[in-house]
Amino acid sequence: MASIDIALKEAMTIDGAIGVALVDYTSGLTLGVIGGGGLDMTVAAAGNTDVVRAKLRTLEMLGLPDGIEDLLITLDTQYHLIRLMQPRRPGEALLLYMALDRSRANLGLARHRLRRIEAELEI
Repeated sequence: MASIDIALKEAMTIDGAIGVALVDYTSGLTLGVIGGGGLDMTVAAAGNTDVVRAKLRTLEMLGLPDGIEDLLITLDTQYHLIRLMQPRRPGEALLLYMALDRSRANLGLARHRLRRIEAELEI
C-alpha cells in the first residue's frame, strides 16, 4: 500500500503529467498535491469537484444506477482526468485529479496507471 505522497509521485511519472491532486469531492478539500507547472492544482482540483457533484446529481435525477469511473475534460493543449475512487469507508468521497500535456500523454495508459495507483493507495 502506498501513502498519499508516494502515490502522487508515482502519478507524476505518467507520460505528459503536469500535476496531480487527491481531493475530497464533498468538501473540495485537497488532501495532497504535486506538480502543476503554472497550473494551480489546488484551485483546479477544488473547482472540478463541482463538475463531479453536478454529474452525480444528474445521474440521480435520471435514476441511473451507474457510478462514475472517471471524467475527461479535453482542452486545446491538456487533458484533465478526474478519477473517482471506490469508497473504502462509509462516507468516503475521494478523487484523483490529473492534468496532462495533450501532446505527450497517452490517455489510455494514463487511465490504466491511475486505476493501479488508486488500488495501491492507502489513506
